[in-house]
Amino acid sequence: MTGWTGRMLSVNLTTGKSSIDEIPEKLLHAYLGGRGLGVRLMRESHRLDPFDPALPLIFSVGPLCGTPAPTAARLSVVSRSPLTGTIYDCSAGGRFAWRLKSAGYDVLRIVGRSPTPVTLVVGDSGAELFAADHLWGKRVSITVAALKKGGSVAAIGPAGENGVLFANIMMGEGNSVGRGGLGAIMGDKRLKAIVVNGSRTSIIAHPERFQTARADVMRLFRASPVIFGELGLAEYGTPALVDLMKQRRMAPTNNFQGTWFAESDNYSGPAMRRECAPVKDGCHGCPIQCKKSTPQGEHLPEYESVSHFGALNGIADLSAIVRANTLCNELGMDTVSAAATVAAWGEARGKFSQADEMSGILERIAQRQGVGELLAQGSRRAMEELDRPELSMSVKSLELPAYDPRGAYGMALAYCTSNRGGCHLRAYPISHEVLRKPVATDRFSFSGKARIIAIAEDTNAAVDSLIACKFSFLGATLEEYAELLAAATGVEYTPQGLKEIGNRICLTERFYNCANGFSVSHDRLPDRFFTEAGSSGDGILIPPLDRERFDQELQKYYRIRGLTTEGTFGDSGFLERQP
Repeated sequence: MTGWTGRMLSVNLTTGKSSIDEIPEKLLHAYLGGRGLGVRLMRESHRLDPFDPALPLIFSVGPLCGTPAPTAARLSVVSRSPLTGTIYDCSAGGRFAWRLKSAGYDVLRIVGRSPTPVTLVVGDSGAELFAADHLWGKRVSITVAALKKGGSVAAIGPAGENGVLFANIMMGEGNSVGRGGLGAIMGDKRLKAIVVNGSRTSIIAHPERFQTARADVMRLFRASPVIFGELGLAEYGTPALVDLMKQRRMAPTNNFQGTWFAESDNYSGPAMRRECAPVKDGCHGCPIQCKKSTPQGEHLPEYESVSHFGALNGIADLSAIVRANTLCNELGMDTVSAAATVAAWGEARGKFSQADEMSGILERIAQRQGVGELLAQGSRRAMEELDRPELSMSVKSLELPAYDPRGAYGMALAYCTSNRGGCHLRAYPISHEVLRKPVATDRFSFSGKARIIAIAEDTNAAVDSLIACKFSFLGATLEEYAELLAAATGVEYTPQGLKEIGNRICLTERFYNCANGFSVSHDRLPDRFFTEAGSSGDGILIPPLDRERFDQELQKYYRIRGLTTEGTFGDSGFLERQP
């Protein structure tokens, strides 16, 4: 077998024992790896409470990891989110995925709870646990510095240790397993860090075919203005979107009360280049290098972070925004949920936080001290406790990212159909509604969006299982990646075949969620978007969403998916029919 190793390293933190198990080949073909394989391996555990010691935390790479396939040095971490209660996966790049594959594993599956803090060290011959009492309470950079000689590190900070519901798992190179609070699960298991190294080399079934396919992908990357254009991701990183979202009147401002922030020029891509002199950075082996760092090595914020610590909280100070981003990385917290929760609290108390207050607030959240105890629960729980639930700008308890849904109706629908909660990356309709030239669909129309979202969700589920970066598909398509996969594994795949795999993954996730009580009542945007207009100007009008048309398109989505009008399954035998 090429592409996959067919091996899973299973670790029980309660007993301290580990084993190497074979993964049935039919599961690899049916779910690929990454998100899909991790979701399949949750089949017997999806009803467990997020803080049940028996709940698995699954690190899963893809069949292209370990090869020169562009943007494929990634993995997915899969479990059940303590923030949302949904089945959850997060992807991250860096060297960790590459080295896990080099150690000979497609999957690292961790269960149990250690009686004392530990570090898990993974290598060619298996796993060992070491005491980590001396690292408990330390920030991420200190932990990584203490362990990085042994290989690539994935670690939590104080936020994960203290059970902040949006705590991250941070990769040693600065990438994060963000959103959903999987770092809190790692903290509950008393697992401070994982160190991975390996010495194996991936074998490609058809090297010449692979090189031809890779050359096709790179050619399409170079031709994409969004990736390698003068103002594209390679040059400015995702903060290149700041000016675009401002111009489109889609920049969430003051907890989504507005959609235009006059001072966003202070932290746009060009402003960041001018003020921070960034150097290119990115995931292992990635040709795009969309991340940016200062010459001193401080990682600069992505678009979501810069916009939410900026416009969403009414802050225009770039240095304060960069400090907030760095502090979240050090404490191990998701920047989107942290900033959105602080913004909701700001509106609730009638006063948004000042730039010089933000660092102190973030520290208190990570330590769960003072108001941090309230905010560590995320915006939905915090606003319910303050008797202001309408101020949580979230779907399924996941705080919305930095694209206002009143300015892109496909995004409005995608936030609600997303299996993990209010996430833009499940379908990423922004690529159709805003980024593509010419624009593929009318962003102020629901017409046809249900089908577009369903197809995009299936496509992205396949992408997340290969596992490749979403940005690759602003240039290349599933056709090129199907060819890369076939060349690497020796198994023929087609774009349609990959979409069918994606469909299986999406429906499996939906089935898990329905089994845990999710239905149409959870596929809802906050009322604000239906009752309040966004900010208009320059001939662009941002009216409230039409609730009736939204509901019609949601029901159309359910019909396309074969679901009931409640968004659930008509029969209980779905899982039994799947591999």
